[in-house]
Amino acid sequence: LSTLVARHGRVVDVATFGLRDREQRLPMTRDTIVRIYSMSKILTSVAALTLVEDGRLRLDEPIATWLPALASPQVFTGGTAEAPQLTKAVRPITVRHLLTHTSGFAYGLSRSPVDDLYREATLLQARDRTALIAGLARLPLIAQPGERFYYSVSTDVLGAIIEIISGQTLGAYLKTRVLDPLGLRDTGFSVPSAQRSRLAKAYALNKAGQLEVVTRQGTPYPDPDGGLFHSGGGGLFSTIDDYARFAQMLLNGGELDGVRILGRKTVESMRANHLQHLAQPTINDRHLGFGLGVGVRLDLAGGAPSGSVGQFGWTGAASTYVSIDPQEQMVTLLFAQHLPNNQHDYFGAFSTLINAALVDAGGD
Repeated sequence: LSTLVARHGRVVDVATFGLRDREQRLPMTRDTIVRIYSMSKILTSVAALTLVEDGRLRLDEPIATWLPALASPQVFTGGTAEAPQLTKAVRPITVRHLLTHTSGFAYGLSRSPVDDLYREATLLQARDRTALIAGLARLPLIAQPGERFYYSVSTDVLGAIIEIISGQTLGAYLKTRVLDPLGLRDTGFSVPSAQRSRLAKAYALNKAGQLEVVTRQGTPYPDPDGGLFHSGGGGLFSTIDDYARFAQMLLNGGELDGVRILGRKTVESMRANHLQHLAQPTINDRHLGFGLGVGVRLDLAGGAPSGSVGQFGWTGAASTYVSIDPQEQMVTLLFAQHLPNNQHDYFGAFSTLINAALVDAGGD
């Protein structure tokens, strides 16, 4: 794994441990390329918000404006995956619902009849956005739009909308509006063949307790050859230094090294809790709310032993983690390549160590 800490705009600590490729005994290095999985969501959300600032996308506009196949979703109310009971959605799914995971879509990660249907549909193996949306249109929602946080393929749908509005692939739009302006040379939906030797393998424990390389249907996922659709929810590769620059931009209120990606007020809205009006205003961890594409810490009485109210960020399935702390003016990153996410509580231990080392006041 690798770790990075930046404070007051300066990288103050970087460390690497272990191997990126156990079979070839290649070490983890600072420039190792990793699969960031759901940390892709923050980048995709920022890309969408650039379109909002451009006036080309509105948060409360129905997604059926661009994706008519999703205009009349059905909501699961009971029964089984084989014989679901359904009712019509009482309101349209909006862009805001996608950004806040209140769309009613699911992922297939939990135990429910709807998640069973998502697992069978294998949406994340779609070759293009057309196949993704066609598959999704056949599935019921797990909740009424706008009424419940449920982690889902919402950001993948958001990526499809970005492609339609921009007339580019999601990767091309990200490159133009976010990656190139910030100098993120090693972030994208594929890994060039010349850089493939820097790519870490992702591992998981098998039933015998031994580490083995993770594949999906025999193929590494995300696919370094870029053979799948550009998954805004989990398809990006990156390095710890690339992501640190992106996170520093958000900590700075949307700007880095004289390049502005988002307006300050947009970033403030992004890191506010957009679930506060719901019956359940937090996500699974009761101290966490959710903004426009990021988890937001609401209090100190839960989660890691230490931290700050208002810190925001997210994690990825292969145990990658980013925390952006405005109070302490600090960015912290941990990149492992081990599934399932945070199986050994790397994140809590890392957060505790970093926060215990703070001896001065944060501030600007």
